[in-house]
Amino acid sequence: MSVLVDDKTFKEPINWTTTLFIGAFHVGAIAALFFFTWKALAVALVLWWVAGSLGIGMGYHRLLTHRGYKTPKWVEYFLTTCGTLALEGGPIAWVATHRVHHQLTDVEGDPHSPRDGGLWAHMGWIVTGRAMHNKAKELLHFVPDLRKDKFHVWITEWHWVPIAVLGVLLLALGVLLLAIGGLPVLLWGLFLRTVLGLHFTWLVNSATHMWGSRRFITNDTSKNSFWVAILTFGEGWHNNHHAHAQAARHGIAWYEIDVNWYGICALKALGLAWDIKLPKLTHATATVAEPVPASGISARPFEAATEVAAPVVAGD
Repeated sequence: MSVLVDDKTFKEPINWTTTLFIGAFHVGAIAALFFFTWKALAVALVLWWVAGSLGIGMGYHRLLTHRGYKTPKWVEYFLTTCGTLALEGGPIAWVATHRVHHQLTDVEGDPHSPRDGGLWAHMGWIVTGRAMHNKAKELLHFVPDLRKDKFHVWITEWHWVPIAVLGVLLLALGVLLLAIGGLPVLLWGLFLRTVLGLHFTWLVNSATHMWGSRRFITNDTSKNSFWVAILTFGEGWHNNHHAHAQAARHGIAWYEIDVNWYGICALKALGLAWDIKLPKLTHATATVAEPVPASGISARPFEAATEVAAPVVAGD
């Protein structure tokens, strides 16, 4: 396992459409550094939480992928819409790719294992065009639950619309409220915030399979990383997650900060979350755990002709 040496990224052709689009956002992010205002920073921090925590962590990951808890449909759709603001694609592609990752973690077929190189796991699998997209047929049998939902099918097709609308609104807000300033708000709230959010999420794919500690013995290289957990609102407790994939709580110990879990608790307090799955520990210092598949998906390598059943939980 390496960061650059013998990295698969350099063996695959570049997808120039994806690369140039991501590159343009990075240019905007760098430009933002020259247009700093405190109000632009505040807008960026709020949107970072909305997209990264509400959208990716609580929505795409713990709710849609693993069905770690239940919510009313309107809450599910709201969290999903927040997820599109992270520029990580629509829910069907994201969820299917992550379910494949759990089924084939660190073996042949894993979309982003650092065993193919650290850069590959971080972003190489995306810029080379090998990332799984919403129209890829091999994804479909991993998401039968989402394919049956018209909203998820629609927003997967039009996932770019919410973030495009957000960009227009940020610029318009800045122009109308001259005290805020249009360009800084746009650059910080859209470009810099999005780029940092992308890299923070990608660190879960790369860094937490390369560096960190392991509480549980799992059949993969997943590790817990405090600093990645801080940057991703709790997604960095990756070894905990791989040992108890469906659990909505990733930070098990009191000192393992898990903002996404706190958000789920807030939903529960409001009566908007129930049937919350928790890690099944037999004692406080558990060190061994059987591999837990992702939300009803077999831990064995898949056969393309086999459709995976939708996650089934009590009360369905």
